[in-house]
Amino acid sequence: MTVNIGKELAALRRMSVDGLRARYAEVFGETTNGRHKEWLIKRIIYRVQVLAEGDLSERARRRAAELVNDADLRRRPPKPPAAKPDTPSRTKTAKLRTSGDSRVPLPGSTITRVYKGETLEVKVLPAGFEYEGEVYKSLSAVAKKITGSHTSGYLFFRLKKNGGDR
Repeated sequence: MTVNIGKELAALRRMSVDGLRARYAEVFGETTNGRHKEWLIKRIIYRVQVLAEGDLSERARRRAAELVNDADLRRRPPKPPAAKPDTPSRTKTAKLRTSGDSRVPLPGSTITRVYKGETLEVKVLPAGFEYEGEVYKSLSAVAKKITGSHTSGYLFFRLKKNGGDR
């Protein structure tokens, strides 16, 4: 069974908490009292991957158990080192490289738009855009995938010249 994890993850992110709880019961075979959306998504996507590709081998499980037993676990994080009053702090600045078009947000940003009652999310990559687990060269290609007809990606996602919303 092949599963496109990107598409599955996008579908899970669009679901309500009650829908996620139902999906959890479907993949795990038991209900949950958890209502934290991100926790439910992580658990469900992990289980879907396990069912599609198989779980850890017994050897890997034994090795993980050995590492846990040998770990020096802390109850509290270490204290940060004391700041020396003699040393002045320095801030280093550098010019950020962008694609050249001021309408496109920086890589790593997410462009969102509500379209026909559905919230669409497109992640900006250094060389393209990711939508539902697939990478597209332009915003227009993403807009065409969504609408089915050629549309300017900048107009569809309501991006104006200075990089903000209209």
